[in-house]
Amino acid sequence: MGMSTPTNQNQASTLYKFNENVMASFSKLKKIAITSGKGGVGKTNVVVNLGIALVQMNMKVAILDADYGLGNIDILLGIEPELDISDLLKDTATLEEILINKNKLAIIPASSGVQSLTHLTEYQEILLYKELKKLEDMVELLIIDTAAGISDNVISLLLAADEVYLVVSPENTSIVDAYAVVKVVTELDAFKTFSVVVNMVEDEEEGSDVFLKISRAVKKFLNKELHYLGCIRKDDHVVEAIKFQQPVVERFPLCPATTDYLELSKTMIERVAKMETRKDKKAKLDF
Repeated sequence: MGMSTPTNQNQASTLYKFNENVMASFSKLKKIAITSGKGGVGKTNVVVNLGIALVQMNMKVAILDADYGLGNIDILLGIEPELDISDLLKDTATLEEILINKNKLAIIPASSGVQSLTHLTEYQEILLYKELKKLEDMVELLIIDTAAGISDNVISLLLAADEVYLVVSPENTSIVDAYAVVKVVTELDAFKTFSVVVNMVEDEEEGSDVFLKISRAVKKFLNKELHYLGCIRKDDHVVEAIKFQQPVVERFPLCPATTDYLELSKTMIERVAKMETRKDKKAKLDF
C-alpha cells in the first residue's frame, strides 16, 4: 500500500479508506491473527499446534501462512506444496488450487525466499482477500500466522482480524516488542481485542508473571485491557517433534506441552463461539 510506517495518521486514514471500499462485505468468517513483536518466540509452532488441537476437537479450521515470502508452516507439517500463495498473488492459481489438507486442517502455504512478497501491492491485497472470502463456506475459523514485527502486511492483517493473539516469551525483548504491536494497532483501531499466550515458560506462575508485565504496561500507557489466554511450558518434546516435522500434539499426545495446547484450544473454542465478526462491529477493515 506504499506506506513507509504504519503509525502516521494520514497513512492510517488511507489504509482505512482503501479497505473500507474493497473489503466491507467480507463478514461471515471468524478470523484470529496470531502475531508477535519479535521472532524466536515459537509463534508458528503455536499456530500449528493450536490448529491441530482445534481440529481434533471437531472445529473446521484453516491456517493462512501470512509470512508470504518466508513461510515455514509447510516445514513444520512436513508438506511440500506444488503451489503456494505466490501463485495466488500472481493470479495464476485460485484458493482451491493452493489449499492443502493436512489431517483435516486446511493450509494456505506461503512461499520461501520471495522478497517481493514482503510488501503486497493494493491489487495483491484485493486479490488475496477476495479469494479468502471463499473460506466462509469451508471452515469456521481462519487462523492467520503473521510475520513478526509491524510491517504494512502485518498491520493490515491485524486490523482485519476479529481478535489478535500475541505470542510472547519470558524475555524482556519479547514483552517490549509485543507492547509495540499493541500500541501501533490501537492507534489505528482503539477497539481491537488482544489476547496473550505466553510460550516457553517454566510453569504457570511464570506465565502469569509475564502476562502481568505486559498487561500492566498496556493498561498504564494505552489504557487498554489484555486478555490472558494461557501459557505453554518448556518441553523437550516440542523440539523432538519439530525434528520429525510433526506437531507435538500429534507426536507426543501426553506430554506437558500438549496438555497446555489442549487447554488453550478449549478456551479458544469458547471465545470463538462468542466472537462477533468485524462487520457486526461495523469495523472499517474486513475480509
